[in-house]
Amino acid sequence: MLALVDCNNFYVSCERVFNPALEGKPVVVLSNNDGCVVARSPEAKALGIKMGTPIFQLRDAIAQHRIQVYSSNYTLYGDMSQRVMEVLSGFTPSIEVYSIDEAFLDFSGFAGRDLTAYGQTIRQTVRQWTGIPVSVGVGATKTLAKLANRQAKRSGSGVCVLEPERVETVLEAIALEDIWGIGRRYAVSLQSYGINTALDLQQADLDWVKQRYGIVMVRLVYELRGVSCLPLELVTPPKKSLMVSRSFGQTVTTLADLKGAIATFVSRAAEKLRRHQLNASVMTVFASSSRFQGEYYSRGATVSLLVATNQTPELLAGAMEGVERLYQPGVAFKRAGVLMQGLTPEQAVQMALWDSCVGEASPLENRLRQQALMQTVDRINQQFGAGTLRFGIQGFCQPWALQSKRRSPRYTTCWKSLLEV
Repeated sequence: MLALVDCNNFYVSCERVFNPALEGKPVVVLSNNDGCVVARSPEAKALGIKMGTPIFQLRDAIAQHRIQVYSSNYTLYGDMSQRVMEVLSGFTPSIEVYSIDEAFLDFSGFAGRDLTAYGQTIRQTVRQWTGIPVSVGVGATKTLAKLANRQAKRSGSGVCVLEPERVETVLEAIALEDIWGIGRRYAVSLQSYGINTALDLQQADLDWVKQRYGIVMVRLVYELRGVSCLPLELVTPPKKSLMVSRSFGQTVTTLADLKGAIATFVSRAAEKLRRHQLNASVMTVFASSSRFQGEYYSRGATVSLLVATNQTPELLAGAMEGVERLYQPGVAFKRAGVLMQGLTPEQAVQMALWDSCVGEASPLENRLRQQALMQTVDRINQQFGAGTLRFGIQGFCQPWALQSKRRSPRYTTCWKSLLEV
């Protein structure tokens, strides 16, 4: 049996942990630049607020219903997620962190244990130790555990164990689009063949499913039948690419500001590469204007690096070359980013034959010095806050920075934001 533990309304729950006055009130959390709704409390859902609704469309509702509005605080949410996952790891030796607010737990070998009671213990412990409410769904496969978690939330009990004898009864009441992995397009297609519920799909002929939809859909049918086809990923698979991208708080029109923004994104990407002990051999920088203001402009520039690296100075040099190629005078850029590809372990680096030497030092010695410098920069920024040490091209006045006028303090990761009682 597998359990899916899902944090309820996670972003909103994180805000409520440190501000209990928000309990019982409608609360929404906004996307980058305070654009759209990305999280809602149950009270906000009851008012009919939909995911992705632009905030300007909710001004009247916010005033009428006194909806509490918060900017995204991803630093806080990421730290709270880590705390929840650490608590969950104490309940089973095998756990897969599926997303920032979800984890699969392996209950193999728990025969004879009351899994409903165990699920309630998990809920109570996570709530007591972190303040975050969770729901627990248990099933024979990942797909069934997902559906059980959905039932747990709807029932109000917070825990649902989908025993084999109950599976068909539950599947009969579940629409196709509510199945994990079935989108709107697949649902419409399946309905055209008379398959309208999860039970219909479970009982579909496998040869027909394979012929029409391929092996991925066959695996899903097997999952609904209780045959596991999606094992737990206990080891995070190696990254194939890494991207850092942001929308600007206000449009960027000058080359200097665009360089400063992309330099900041490159520095962030380089920090992530070093954390994962990876090097990049190909880098793409890109920028675009708004789709809703004037003629749309979007362009990218790809740079192949002579030697795969995660060192910020080398990446910045390539990125600035790319910015020169994609910049267009007169364009008001609204978004930009950098994509790192060709990722390889940093221990396996093929040196360039004509790599430059500085003074009497060899290329290898130069790279080791630069590596030590970057480790020092990372350590200082980790201790004193991101951006404490930065490259001059990033600038200190950043008019393009994200708007987050309603962001709560970073209670758990910043000394200045410690909660005062």
